Amino acid sequence: MEEVKVWEVVELLKTTTEFFVTKMVDEPRISAELLLGHVLAKSRLELYLQHNRPVYQDELDRFRAFCRQRIEGRPVQYITGEQYFYGLPFVVDERVLIPRPETELLVEHVLESLGMTGRGGARDAKILDIGTGSGCIAVTMATLCPSLQVSVVDCSLDALAVARLNAAKHGVESRIAFIFADMFEEFFASKLYGAPYDLIVSNPPYIPALEWETLQREVKQYEPKIALTTLYGLECYRAIAAQATKILIPGGLLCFELHADAALMVSEIMEVHGFSGISVTKDYSGHDRIISGTYA
Repeated sequence: MEEVKVWEVVELLKTTTEFFVTKMVDEPRISAELLLGHVLAKSRLELYLQHNRPVYQDELDRFRAFCRQRIEGRPVQYITGEQYFYGLPFVVDERVLIPRPETELLVEHVLESLGMTGRGGARDAKILDIGTGSGCIAVTMATLCPSLQVSVVDCSLDALAVARLNAAKHGVESRIAFIFADMFEEFFASKLYGAPYDLIVSNPPYIPALEWETLQREVKQYEPKIALTTLYGLECYRAIAAQATKILIPGGLLCFELHADAALMVSEIMEVHGFSGISVTKDYSGHDRIISGTYA
């Protein structure tokens, strides 16, 4: 009878990483670590601290099933059902965009603009997150700053369901208003029963349709296209800037995440709609990433 090989953690990670490389899997080592960590309920650090731990057959079977999904291009976050954002775990699946590190800069900018640089800021403020998706922006702000009154809006009931799930996960569901509405609707503003707001924040779809085919396979095949792209990449900025004039208080702030090449065009859109003091913040790669302005 043939002896069944018993894998140890470090050996399995090394072999899987090498296999992922041959299959051209993006971030092969991190993918292997996150998938095995999910199966074993261990952090990446714990995997190496327990590098001689045997991986038993039922665990190996689950891990191999996850690896097959990864080879097919499914993002690790959708396989594990989780993505960390601003140090907090968020439930994610194909109904919502996977939160990116760049969006954490948007949260930082909003909190700084409100004078809330630490947990539990003192200022009361009403905030609207347009196109909330997983709810990562709104839930993070509500978690860090209990004084905030937060509303979220999305045109996808599926996305709102995920956002609500994440709000409940972090104990802030009762402090967030969930609104189903489309920013392009004529009566969008009338549906926002929390208005007027002190601040509007949005990470809208901003990838032009012409760029779609240049994106990674993981993005094109698995992430919701409606959350990523519009025909020209600017339509949502125009719609939100126009709607913001109806639902912001005088002196209220509008904050966007940017396409790296769109700062000048979005700045012009905001100026046309009466926003001033417009500022642009770069991300850690030196790309324009955050833009904000005050409504007169």
